[in-house]
Amino acid sequence: MLLSALISGLGLGSMYGLMALGFYVTYAVSGTVNFAQGSSMMLGAVLTFTFAHTLGWAMLPAVLAALALCALYGLVVEFVAVRPFASRGSDAWLMATVALGIVLDNVVMFTFGKEPRALASPLAQTPIDVGGVGLGVYPLQILIPLVGLALAAALHLLSRRTRWGTGMLAVVQNPAAARLMGIPIRRAVAVAFALSTLFAGIAGVLIAPLFNVHSDMGTLFGLKAFAVAILGGITSAWGVMIAGLLFGLIEAFVTATLGSGYTQIITFGLVIVALALRPAGLFGRTEVKKV
Repeated sequence: MLLSALISGLGLGSMYGLMALGFYVTYAVSGTVNFAQGSSMMLGAVLTFTFAHTLGWAMLPAVLAALALCALYGLVVEFVAVRPFASRGSDAWLMATVALGIVLDNVVMFTFGKEPRALASPLAQTPIDVGGVGLGVYPLQILIPLVGLALAAALHLLSRRTRWGTGMLAVVQNPAAARLMGIPIRRAVAVAFALSTLFAGIAGVLIAPLFNVHSDMGTLFGLKAFAVAILGGITSAWGVMIAGLLFGLIEAFVTATLGSGYTQIITFGLVIVALALRPAGLFGRTEVKKV
């Protein structure tokens, strides 16, 4: 049971980490975040189900089309709910992104339906056996952490080792200097939001075969992902990914040992304690302000 909880926790934690990477990339580039991230995850799962099951597409093109539309949704979020407010120095994008996520949830509810649906996948149908002993673990639960860690590594290398990545980070640090250096600020921010919703869509595609697909599946996941982003230190790609893994492991072990009734109480209680001890997050750095 503990091994099953370990694998399940790593899978859940990687999903939280993937969504938290979306919070990281938008904050690192623009100083804003997309509070419709949970809806983006739901969109990836619903679109994959629609293309693969309703329209009968093969799984690979269904997944690719779903992820492309998730990235496009990120561009819409930035253009409609963030740019008009951030460009005027207003924090109203906080509520605007939340509202846009609620609109998407309800549009999906009316078009996709209220009933949860199962997305079949060969990676989530037959548990892994070792020596004839069933572990209660599906191959997809092992694949999810591998994908999450690979994307965190790729994002870290992109932002720290390439001119394009460092240029994007320069946008939030000194917009005027970035503009003088020829960096297209609006385009960089738009790309960041597209990456943000792409990561959430990947999380939705990966987790959909393990959970039922429905219009409000991303609400709680999005809240947990934001808690993970803050807990890990939203300025660190590796930090939010590791925090996601820790959060998922704690959640899985609490559920396995004490029951699901204690899961949210203990996990979010530990988040409060951790942030009280380290306000910048477990792996974040306190911002130094020059006066």
